[in-house]
Amino acid sequence: MKKVVVKILKKALKEKDISMKDDELEKLIEIPPSTDLGDFAFPCFFLSKQLHDSPQQIAIELREKIGEPPSTDFEDIQTEGPYINFFLNRKSLARQVVWDVITQKKNYGRSELGKNKKVVVEFSSPNIAKPFGIGHLRSTIIGNSLANIHEFTGHNVVRLNYLGDWGTQFGKLLFGYEKFGNEKKLQKDPIKHLMEVYVKSNKKAYEKKAREEFKALENGNKKSLMLWKLFRNFSLDEFNKLYKKMGITFDSIEGESDYSKKSGEILEMLKEKNLLKKSRGAYVIDLTPYGLEHAIIEKSDGTTIYMARDLAAAIDRYKRYKFGKMIYEVGREQELYFKQLFKILELLGYKWAKDCVHVYHGHYLGKNKKKFSTRKGKTVFMEDVLEETTSLTRKEITKRTKKISKKELEDRALKVAIAAIFYGDLKNNRANNIVFDLKKFTSFEGDTGPYILYSYARASSILEKAPEQKKFEVHELEENEIALAKKLKDFPEVVLTANRTLNPSIIANYSYQLAQTFNEFYHSCKAIGSEEEAFRLALIQSFRQVLKNSLKLLGIEILEEM
Repeated sequence: MKKVVVKILKKALKEKDISMKDDELEKLIEIPPSTDLGDFAFPCFFLSKQLHDSPQQIAIELREKIGEPPSTDFEDIQTEGPYINFFLNRKSLARQVVWDVITQKKNYGRSELGKNKKVVVEFSSPNIAKPFGIGHLRSTIIGNSLANIHEFTGHNVVRLNYLGDWGTQFGKLLFGYEKFGNEKKLQKDPIKHLMEVYVKSNKKAYEKKAREEFKALENGNKKSLMLWKLFRNFSLDEFNKLYKKMGITFDSIEGESDYSKKSGEILEMLKEKNLLKKSRGAYVIDLTPYGLEHAIIEKSDGTTIYMARDLAAAIDRYKRYKFGKMIYEVGREQELYFKQLFKILELLGYKWAKDCVHVYHGHYLGKNKKKFSTRKGKTVFMEDVLEETTSLTRKEITKRTKKISKKELEDRALKVAIAAIFYGDLKNNRANNIVFDLKKFTSFEGDTGPYILYSYARASSILEKAPEQKKFEVHELEENEIALAKKLKDFPEVVLTANRTLNPSIIANYSYQLAQTFNEFYHSCKAIGSEEEAFRLALIQSFRQVLKNSLKLLGIEILEEM
């Protein structure tokens, strides 16, 4: 319907000798904060300078130029101060949105915004030889959703997992394994044993030995490389089990190690541009003229640092993908680092540096509002979090469903657990810190993932009991029917806003509002057996489809039964 509004405005503006393109007008049209102010609003502030009149007077004159709109599309068009407010014909709106959803199905809300544009999304990026910690969970959840949203808006997306598999910490690990390692323990529980080894070797007394081990690794020592590859493969096996449970996939899995040999090329490029200088034996780039700190490129012992590898990775990615945008979904604490990285790329002469974006997130906090990174002095692992969450959802499902097989219970509990964790994260603005409270996340009531899944299952239950659907006619609509139809209409615009702002919380909050609106409709508008049965069943079918589309963008799988 927005396109109809654009067409009407374009014609009225032309009569005032103002020519505007459809997409320019479409960007200006707003959704009013209250339905009392209409369904669409057009602000006239920007025309004041051009037409030498007040925005209020311009709104009145444009309204006169519009004349009488077709009653099939609009009930009324009014002016309110500097705004022209458009009130859609409720029956037409309901008929159109239900028809659009039912015919377009999984494509409802899709757009061609990103046609022929490639986007690389780097996310998750855990460190090898360590269990998948909760510190990498936000990047995994948010990055996955951003990739989904970009695909839905027509972009060609490359999902990239960039592993932390190189650096001095691996010198500590190699030294530690030589000193404390046990082959039988490694085979039995590799990640747990490697973590034990790392903790034992991560002491000041062993720092020199660790640096020597990493230098040997960088220089291609065969024994060091063999052990490193073994540790890397053990880690990938563990990560892939978790990714499979969470429904996360990647198009490419890379590591810092892939770019260790290219660090020398980066150093040469930086020297050619006269960007390097020596400081205490290390190579650094002075970025203070740009309001940034010095960036270390090579340590005084000749070993590389991740900045050199990340520069090589960015350059290589552009060569391979010719991206229009590269998103790094990494925590807020790396904000300065990415400003440095992008500035160095710019100084090297790469114009595409402006297309690199750091999409950051805040921390998980405990109930005490302190950083949720440790529990009784130990790292919090994703495997434990998933197990605890699944246990909570299993109990809730058992309370509500008596007849269920053990396998179905486990499958359902895991899906609800993932929905609880993903939604519990994504409903918050990604930049904010959030309290990680599993009991709240797993509640079947309120603003939670399980509540939204339950709403979908409720709609499925109605449709399963319903007779064969007939062609519907739109009757005199009740307020809750209008509210649901309007909420369904908003979905395409919500997706575009989430894409533009790189903020999945917009879709998450919409999903909850949509579920709420449906439940209000459910309680007030009987469907099966009513005179309005055909239309109301079509409306329920539309709700179910749009909620499914919305949740898919969040990485959440729906359930037909709860």
